[in-house]
Amino acid sequence: MTQGFNKVLVANRGEIAVRVITGARRAGYRTVAVYSEADRDALHVRMADEAVCIGPPPAAESYLVAEKIIEAARRSGAQAIHPGYGFLSERDDFAQAVVGAGLIFIGPDAASIRAMGNKSASKRLMLDAGVPCVPGYQGDAQDDETLSAEALRIGLPVMVKAAAGGGGRGMRRVDDAATLSESIRSARSEAQNAFGDGQLLIEKAVVDARHVEIQVFGDRHGGLVHLGERECSVQRRNQKVVEEAPSPAVDAELRVRMGEAAVAAARAVNYVGAGTVEFLLGADGQFYFLEMNTRLQVEHPVTEMVYGVDLVDWQLRIAQGEPLPLTQAQIDARRNGWAIEVRLCAEDPSRGYMPQTGSVLQWQYPEGSGLRMDAGLLEGQQISPFYDSMQAKLIAWGADREQARGRLLAALEQTRLSGVHSNKALLGKILSHPEFVAGCLSTNFIERNFPQAALAADHPSIRQIALAALALYLDDTRRLADANGLSTELMGWHSSHASAVGLILRCREVAYSLSVRSLAQQRFIVEVADESIEIQIEAQDPQRLAFVMDGVREQAAVARDADTIWLDAWGRCESFQDVTFAPAEAVQAGSDGRLLANSDGKIVAIHVAAGDAVQSRQTLVVLEAMKMEFQLTLPVGGTVGEVAVVPGQQVKHRQLLLRVDQS
Repeated sequence: MTQGFNKVLVANRGEIAVRVITGARRAGYRTVAVYSEADRDALHVRMADEAVCIGPPPAAESYLVAEKIIEAARRSGAQAIHPGYGFLSERDDFAQAVVGAGLIFIGPDAASIRAMGNKSASKRLMLDAGVPCVPGYQGDAQDDETLSAEALRIGLPVMVKAAAGGGGRGMRRVDDAATLSESIRSARSEAQNAFGDGQLLIEKAVVDARHVEIQVFGDRHGGLVHLGERECSVQRRNQKVVEEAPSPAVDAELRVRMGEAAVAAARAVNYVGAGTVEFLLGADGQFYFLEMNTRLQVEHPVTEMVYGVDLVDWQLRIAQGEPLPLTQAQIDARRNGWAIEVRLCAEDPSRGYMPQTGSVLQWQYPEGSGLRMDAGLLEGQQISPFYDSMQAKLIAWGADREQARGRLLAALEQTRLSGVHSNKALLGKILSHPEFVAGCLSTNFIERNFPQAALAADHPSIRQIALAALALYLDDTRRLADANGLSTELMGWHSSHASAVGLILRCREVAYSLSVRSLAQQRFIVEVADESIEIQIEAQDPQRLAFVMDGVREQAAVARDADTIWLDAWGRCESFQDVTFAPAEAVQAGSDGRLLANSDGKIVAIHVAAGDAVQSRQTLVVLEAMKMEFQLTLPVGGTVGEVAVVPGQQVKHRQLLLRVDQS
C-alpha cells in the first residue's frame, strides 16, 4: 500500500510525547514536537526531529488550542497528527478539524469519539448494544434538584461523574445525603474547568469492586480484536496509581466474556485504532461497563510487555490503512508472563496528594532485564503547575506476578527523584502490602489501607533524620573546604576535645533538634530525640553517601538546594531544611490569618470579599493546580481585611491570597 505519511506531529508533552516520538522514529517516521514556552527545553522537544512553539504555558493557550496544533503541522510539513492521551486526544471536533485540514488523525474517527466521549450518551448506546452497565441516571436534565433526586432514588452510595473527560476529574463518591448537593456543585465546577463541559451523570457505587479494562484495536477492514485485560483497581481519588496485566481476578472464561463485551462495545461505534473499554468487576464475577477511552491509555506498556507488541506501531500501521497485524487467536497465543506499572507523580501523599512544583535536582533510574521506564524528565528541568502531576511510569515484567512485583519493587527503590516530593515511598508500600501481594484488590484499596490520617502521620525515621543531619554537615564542611582551599582531612579536627555542632532541621512542618559530633576516621555521632546514632562514612561526593550504620554498609542519594538537603535512603526521599538560625514561625499555618497558596496554580474562584465575616475552616478560595481543585481555608475566623488576588490569576506557592483580621 502506498504510504500516506512519513512525518508525524505529536500533539502532546511529557512522557507520552517521548513514548510516541520514540515509537514513530523506530518505525522510520520523522517527528515533530509541539511545546509551550514552559516546555522549551523539555525532553520531547530535544528528541524530535523538529519542534514548534505553540504558545504560553497554560494548556488552554497552547496544547488545547486545535488551531495552533494544525498550524504547527502545516508549517512543519507533518502529514499526520498523533494526539497521545489527555489534552485533545478525545475531542471529536479536533479529530474532525485534523481531517478537514487534509491531515491524518492517528486515532479513531470523530464519530466514534463523539459516540463514546460523553459518558451519559455512551452508556445509553451500550445498553442498546446489550453491554452490561451500572444502574444510574444519564439523562439530559442537569439541574441540582434532579440530580439529587435521582441519586437518592438510586440509593447511596453513588458516584457523581463528569459526563465528559476522565482521569478522575469531576468525580465524587457520595455516602451521606448531607454532602450530596455540595458534591454535585464541586464535581460540576471541576468538570467545567477540566473539560469545558459541566454535564454530570449519577451511578450506583459498586462497593469493593475491581476496575478491569480491556484493550481493543480495530482497523478499516472490519477487523476488531482485544489484547486481554488490565487490572487498574489501585486508585486514589479515582485516578489510577498501579496497573497490571493480566488481572489476578480474571480467569480464562471471564477473559473471553469480558473481551467479547469490549469488542461488542467497540463494534457498536465502528471503532478504528487503539481504545480501552473499562469495566467494574464485582466480587460475584459480574462486570459492568464504565466508559470507553478512545485513545492510547497511560497503562498501555503492561499490555505491550505481556503480549510482545508495540501499540504505537500498530496505531501507525492502522492509520496508514493496513489491516491488524495479528488475529485474535494469534494474540491470545502470545500472552506471556505478567507486567506491573506504577505511576511516579510529583505529589505529596502526606498532604492530601498535593501537587508539587520545583526543579528536578536528581533523576536516575535502573535499567535491566524486564524493566522499562517511560518518562519525560531531565535533571534541571522545572516541574510547573500547568500540567498533570504524573512524571514517569516504571514497569516491570516477570514470568509470573511475584517475579514482576519483586523486580518492580527493587527498581523503584533504586529510582532517584529529588527536588520535588513524589509518591515513590507510597508506591513501595503498596507493592509490599500483603493484600497487594495476594492480589486482593478493589478500588478502595488505598483508602482502606493507606487512609489520609495515616499518611499525614508518616514521618521519616530517626535514622533517616540523623543521616540527613550528617549529610548537611558534610556538605557544609566540603563547601567550606573548597571555598578556603582547606584539606578535607582537617574536617572534625580540634585542638582539644571534640565538640558537637547543633542543628535544627525541619521536615514536613516538624522541627528536629540534633547534634553532630566528629570522631576519628570518618566516624560521627548524631544525637536526635534522645537517641545516639553512630555513622561511619565510607565514601562521599555531592550526590552520594556510602555509610555504615548498625553494622550494615548502605548507600544514599543526596542533593543540595540552598538550605535544603534532599536525602533518598531506604526507599524514601525526603527534604530537610536547615532552620538552625531561622526566625520562629506561627505554630499553625494560617493561624496568623494569612491565607497562602498551597501550590503554584491558578485561582479558580474567590468566595469572599473584603469586609465579609468568615468562620474557621470556611472555603475562601479555590485554587487549581495540575488539573486538581483545592478548597482553601483558614483555621481561624474573623473579618476579611484584604483580598490580594483575582479569579484567573496565576499564583506562586506560598503567595498571599487574602488576609483575615481576627476579632
